[in-house]
Amino acid sequence: MPEGRTLVIDSASEACSVALVEGGRIVDFRHEVIGRGHAERLVPLIAELADGGRATSIAVGCGPGSFAGVRIGVAAARALALGWGVPVRGFSTLALVAAGAAEAIADADGALIVMEGGHGQWFVQPFAADLTPRAGLLSLLPDDAIRAGDELAIGNRSEAFVARRGSGRAIAMLPDARAFPNLPASALFADPSPIYGRAPDAKPMAAA
Repeated sequence: MPEGRTLVIDSASEACSVALVEGGRIVDFRHEVIGRGHAERLVPLIAELADGGRATSIAVGCGPGSFAGVRIGVAAARALALGWGVPVRGFSTLALVAAGAAEAIADADGALIVMEGGHGQWFVQPFAADLTPRAGLLSLLPDDAIRAGDELAIGNRSEAFVARRGSGRAIAMLPDARAFPNLPASALFADPSPIYGRAPDAKPMAAA
């Protein structure tokens, strides 16, 4: 197998997306919008890639997004890295969404990523023209989220965001592993673990 090949995984949204990237080029990919069922579909999708998805490194989207989808993606990446004896790094799923619209963000001199956050909230984070975050991730109710000033909104809730605010431009987009080559090096981090972005749905019961 050629050195420098990376398996990219993201299953934090309704999309299940994997790609093999080598030298900034997409060798192979699978991208399916499945809604649910990531646990059953992710590993078979990887196996369908060239060389069974084998790579010399792995990069995984750590969320925020679906609690189950985030955990499934990170767990699969860690297991494959252990089994293949290769390094694994993480990245923010919102950064991957931004990378998928790199040209539009550069032209607009920045944009707000707006993704479904669950319980009626949206995950929002502003990115600069060079795809670096301008501020931290927030999980907000729509009426709070629309106070953001970016003219361009990108993500699976961008159209709802622009409609609710009454101004701006939306690019509807899901995370896509093929955008990985556009990620700045600073977006990658070691020892990937889930980025949930909000408190878990289930809470421990208080002791009697």
